[in-house]
Amino acid sequence: MTTEPMTVLLVDDEPDFLSVVARRLERREMQVHAVGSGEEALALLENHPVDAVVLDVKMPGMDGIETLKRIKAAHPEVEVIMLTGHADLEVAISGMALGAFDYLLKPADIDELMFKLRDASRTRLRV
Repeated sequence: MTTEPMTVLLVDDEPDFLSVVARRLERREMQVHAVGSGEEALALLENHPVDAVVLDVKMPGMDGIETLKRIKAAHPEVEVIMLTGHADLEVAISGMALGAFDYLLKPADIDELMFKLRDASRTRLRV
């Protein structure tokens, strides 16, 4: 029995961070879309279903909380993991009240991120 690779959308305004995390996830046999803004994330989600979104809290323009609200309004089945620095921890926690699945502190440990992504995928499959 073969299983489809998990599809993940990474949303962060830091290009270096995006490319490093995308490569690491791809090496772990995940299909990855990487975008630099909330607006790009919402546009991509219209045509490309994903299993989970990894979303930075602090971005210029549409921030992570607004992006989370819009993702959950349009795609309530998609699980979102918030990424935050220590200074924005309260914001990430409040994001969970708005429907985020979980949060991680930056820089995210890749094994911890993988665990949370798999957990989010299992939750989504049960819905």
